[in-house]
Order: sequence, then structure tokens, then C-alpha cells
Amino acid sequence: MKQHGSLSRRRFLLTATASAIGTLTLHGCVNSVAQTQSTGGKATLETNSVALGFLPVIDSAPLIVAKEKGLFAKHGLTDVKLAKQPSWAALRDNVEIGSEGGGIDGGHFQSPIPELISEGLITNGNRKVPMYVLARLNTHGVGISIASKYQDLQVNRDSSPMKQAFAKAKSANQPLKCAITFPRSSIDLWLHYWLAAGGIDPTREADILVIPPAQVVSNMQRGTMDIFCATDPWNARLVNEKVGFTAVTTGELWKNHPEKSFTMRADWVDKNPKATIALLQAVQEAQQWCDKPENRSELATIMAKREYTGAPLEAIAGRLSGKFDYGNGRVVEDPSLAVKFWANGDVPISYPYKSHDTWLLTENVRWGKLSPDLDLKALINRTNRADLWQEAAKQLGVPTAQIPTSSSRGIETLFDGVKFDPENPQEYLKSLKIRKV
Repeated sequence: MKQHGSLSRRRFLLTATASAIGTLTLHGCVNSVAQTQSTGGKATLETNSVALGFLPVIDSAPLIVAKEKGLFAKHGLTDVKLAKQPSWAALRDNVEIGSEGGGIDGGHFQSPIPELISEGLITNGNRKVPMYVLARLNTHGVGISIASKYQDLQVNRDSSPMKQAFAKAKSANQPLKCAITFPRSSIDLWLHYWLAAGGIDPTREADILVIPPAQVVSNMQRGTMDIFCATDPWNARLVNEKVGFTAVTTGELWKNHPEKSFTMRADWVDKNPKATIALLQAVQEAQQWCDKPENRSELATIMAKREYTGAPLEAIAGRLSGKFDYGNGRVVEDPSLAVKFWANGDVPISYPYKSHDTWLLTENVRWGKLSPDLDLKALINRTNRADLWQEAAKQLGVPTAQIPTSSSRGIETLFDGVKFDPENPQEYLKSLKIRKV
């Protein structure tokens, strides 16, 4: 499947999301000193304007809340345009163009797409467009869903009950069709990891297609797809339509895993360092607001608006609170698996750990999607700006104890017991039974 063609064919007009900018001041997120610093900086920002893109999925919430609650304006960015994108490919195309060409300056990205754009691996003509990862927007919030005809197999986080179905389909030269929303992204990697953990080789036994998020449910309804991996609310919407079920949520695959990132073009950041800190402060403050239990009901209502996800309220509320109706008779209520934006207990979510970037890129190497000769550490050091996150959090008044100082969260353990040591990704690759490289 062709992923990108000429820029002229992919270019389209952006429609900025219309939303009123309120003047609500959040209580408990920042102290008076930070508010003074923030307010005092408004007049000195290099610009008060920025164009951001987002996809109509739950984990775009921090950008939407920052707009809806007037947090961008509070920090001096009074002209923020939020443009809803029809697909992750469109988001990539528009950040390539940049706002000066009618595109966007940054926004809500699947990881590790910003690194791949920076390296010119997925851009038009392989042009390098340097990007900076400024924050991790969330953890959890993604699921792997299966068509109803496989419900009797009782598939869950163990994919092995599907092994025979994959083998039978391949022997008939009709491999099962699995959908992802963007190649090489975290969505692609979750599907690959889950299948391989159950003994299914995704590179040999599956037909993996790229489909925009808004089309995954309709394709399942038409019977043209067997499995998809997508961000909520699409898994919940499938359950509501009664044409499939959720086998597993990614929080069950790796608790507190990295998911979407808040990313900007490097040239915008380098040109507007003060505005970048203000932008980050607004996003960080919005993330804190999103995580307050007393705000979750209002958050669901905001995200259900037509200009954002347009999804039924019930398809959003449950997965925000940690109540999962899997659609196969299984209902789980576990707040620790809910999508989180700022922190999950004592575990920081928003801070962009370089160790997480290492896993995401290493998994791409595993499946032959990146050259094993690529210097991952150098690429991550060029794109990850945890230093700006730290500075913004400090100015915002985040307690020092809540600001990570290490670039690594250490050794991570996934659901199948496999451990990832970011200091030794080669050993991790060698330990995996199914891999292309």
C-alpha cells in the first residue's frame, strides 16, 4: 500500500476547530508564583499564534481542554488554531507543510512518528523535517478489537487462541485482515507485539492494512476486516455497534506505557522559545485538569462534542473512568487501566522519557521497519526535549519531587514477562522468539 505521494496531491485546507475560549482559572494546578510568572510572560512571547493538529480520539484531550478552558490564552497564546485531521497521514502531511504553507506547527502525534519525520523516513521525497517531542500526552487508551465471529475463541490478552484461525486462513491464501491506523506507529507496534506474544508471526501470517481511525468500525461492519488496533473511542464504538469485541487494552499489555506525544516542528520551537514554554505550560496544566476524578464527567462531555470526536458519550466516559465493557460478556472496572494524562499514581505520564523512545524505535527495528544500523540514541537526543518539559514544569510550580530528572524510567516489564532494558536494546531483540531482524 502506498503511504505517501506528491505533496500537492496530499495537501488540503485545514479547518480550525471553533471553540470558545473561556476564562476559567484552574485551582490546585499551579501556585500563585507560577501564575504570576506565566502572566508576566505574556507580553514577552515571540508570538501569540500557533496552529496545532489533532485526531478525533480521546487522547487528544489535553490540547482540547487547553483550548476549551482558556489555558492557552492564560499563558499568552491568544490565537491557537486547533485543526481536526481526517487521518494520521494527513497530520504528517500538514506538519511537513508547516503553518507558513497553510499546514500546522505541531500537535498530537502517535509515537514515534515525530522521530521518523525528523529522519525523513516517512516524508515526501524523504525530506528531513526536524521535530521536537515536548511531552507525552497520555498512557493507555488503545485497544485491539476482533470481529464477533471469533467471539467463541475467548481471545483476551493472550492471542494464541487465534493461532489456528490465522494458520487456516493463510493456508487458503486468504490471510486474516488486520488494520492499524498508521504504519510504524505505537498502534502498529501494539498489534505486532500482541500477535507475536501468542506465537503468531504478523509479518508472515497476517495481512496488515492501514486505515484511518474513523473507518475501522465501518470496515468491521462490512465484514472486510478481522482485527483492528486503534485508539479509543473506536474500540468502544465497535462494542456499541455489536459487531465485535475488545480482546485487550494496551494498559493490559504494558501498564503505564508511552502513547501519544505533544510534538512541534523544531524550527517553530527554536524561533519561539518563550512561546514554547508557555505552550507546554498550558498543555501540562490541561493534563492535570484531565486527571482530576471530579473533572472526568465534564471531560467526557467535552470530548463527545461533534467538533472533537463526535462519539456517543457512553463510548468515551467508560474508558476514561476505567470501566471497560469488552463486548463479549466481560466487564472490568479498573481505574488503573483508564487513559491517564499527567500521572498514574506516583508514575509520571507527561514527562517524555528517552527510554520509551528507545523501546518504540527498537520495536521498529525488530520488524524490519528501521535499519538496525540507525543510531537510535543520536536520533532520540536530537528529537526529545525533556529539558523544555522540565523548565516549563518548574515555572508552572510543579513540586520538584514530581519533576523527573532521569531520561530513563529503567527496566520495563511487559505482560508476557519480557523485560526491556533501555541500556541494552540489542539483548532485548535477541530475547524475542518472533522477529524479522
